[in-house]
Amino acid sequence: MATIVVKQIGSPIRRPAEQRATLKGLGLNKMNRTRELEDTPSVRGMVNKIPHLVTIIEEKN
Repeated sequence: MATIVVKQIGSPIRRPAEQRATLKGLGLNKMNRTRELEDTPSVRGMVNKIPHLVTIIEEKN
């Protein structure tokens, strides 16, 4: 199973509720935290929705 490591690089302060909910859905809530997630189309879609708040730092196969 392929996984990606996602890091939060932006603050959710003064962001729309939809963007904050997307961060929460990814399991991120504080700056510079990382999460290892399954590489699925839904996770990729959430990451692409908030590229100014998160970055993919590693892709594992």
